[in-house]
Amino acid sequence: MKLNLERPLVFFDLETTGLNIGKDKIVELSMLKVNENGDEEVKTMLINPGIHIPRECSEVHGIWDADVKDKPKFEDVADEVLAFIGDADLAGFNSNKFDVPLLVEEFLRCGRRLDFRDRRLIDVQNIFHKMEPRNLVAAYKLYCGKNLDDAHQAEADTRATYEVLKAQLDKYQNAEYQDRKTGKVSCPIQNDVKALSNFSSESRSVDFAGHIVFNENDEEVFNFGKHKGRTVEQVFRYEPQYYDWMMKADFPLYTKEVITRIKERMF
Repeated sequence: MKLNLERPLVFFDLETTGLNIGKDKIVELSMLKVNENGDEEVKTMLINPGIHIPRECSEVHGIWDADVKDKPKFEDVADEVLAFIGDADLAGFNSNKFDVPLLVEEFLRCGRRLDFRDRRLIDVQNIFHKMEPRNLVAAYKLYCGKNLDDAHQAEADTRATYEVLKAQLDKYQNAEYQDRKTGKVSCPIQNDVKALSNFSSESRSVDFAGHIVFNENDEEVFNFGKHKGRTVEQVFRYEPQYYDWMMKADFPLYTKEVITRIKERMF
């Protein structure tokens, strides 16, 4: 369906050095302007963030320090970006929570301002989530083709979950999946509990709460706070009071059990 526009609409997306709006920077900006008559204009640019791009980010978007070392900084293209946007409304995917705030931050850092007093924002992800809710009722309808009339009654929800899993096995048998980080393609949905467990886990947690996870070397590392990414042993060895703080703080008992096992293993 052709968009009914009263003024241009700019779809845009950012690739960045991370997800912290206060400190991270843009490394790539792409804008697609759709004009009132349907004509399209595209502008995509690599940007030197002036800081190191973390390896984990480069592995996701494929942009490394060497790719942007000779590219302009955001302050050098800010006026060009503002001119391209003009008085257009803005649209993106998860843009209201991330892309718009970070773009505004970049403009402010170099003394520019993107005026929002009469500018409309469309977040396509929010439309998606509102129209296609990601809950058990929606999953039961999608995979099983039935309404979950007794939703939020424990037995009904339990049986519906069982039926959804069986339907997923039927629907995704031999379906290919590409890992966003590694690019590896596999067929992970198998009628095998171990395979399903591995695929449905967001991370390799050591504790159930996900405060401690395994890194690529199968070492327990912190997944939160100032020591995120550092091994538990390393932190406890050089900052033993951190263990005491965790034991007194409001962490789950199982998390405390896990860090105690690690600490006892060290000595």
